[in-house]
Amino acid sequence: MPAPTALITGGTSGIGKATAELLHARGHRVMVTGRDHVADAGLPDDVAIVRADARSLPDIDRAMDQARRQLGGLDLLFLNAGISRPGPIESTDEDAFDALFDVNVKGSFFTLQKALPLLNEGASVVLTVGAGEGLGSAMTAAKGALLPLMRSLAHELAPRRIRVNAVSPGMIDTPAYGKLGISRETIEAWGRDVPLGRVGAAADIAEAVAFLASDAASYITGDNLTVSGGVGVRAGA
Repeated sequence: MPAPTALITGGTSGIGKATAELLHARGHRVMVTGRDHVADAGLPDDVAIVRADARSLPDIDRAMDQARRQLGGLDLLFLNAGISRPGPIESTDEDAFDALFDVNVKGSFFTLQKALPLLNEGASVVLTVGAGEGLGSAMTAAKGALLPLMRSLAHELAPRRIRVNAVSPGMIDTPAYGKLGISRETIEAWGRDVPLGRVGAAADIAEAVAFLASDAASYITGDNLTVSGGVGVRAGA
């Protein structure tokens, strides 16, 4: 039986990298795309890496061409590429607004569109959503737009037995926090307020993605799996 295949966007660091490492260890043939850390991602040698900007349709076309040549069909498409531009409405300019929607929404939409010919029957598509709350209205809107998109796509692609789901990370310790200038002390303090007593690890999300891609989730589509350590859960609710 041939090894399953996976294409992960935004796969050279953080959640995407952790997912690539997990799936590779479990026998998948994996390709990742990334705009940064392409030369020094530290992934296994047989994980293919394609430099691509999620907002660039020519880059997406090039990545799909390489996926077709190296992987053939796809069993998993993990749409994980995204950016953060936190800030209140007063300080959000047009460039920041456009970048948020170009990468997080447009990039996911057209990557899936161009991947459709490669998706095997019964394939799984997973989107990273959430993680916008508390970071400003534009960020929340860009991330929030992916949920109704995911549900619509789940219905649209069901005749091909392609399942489309989302994973919503809570506070996950990734390099993104450093890029936002958030200190280690602040991250650890956040963790003490999480019901499970810690900030999540990228590997926690990777496990959720692997589950949604597996046969164990063969009857799950159009759903959003929240992985937050219990944040938002109320006693007795």
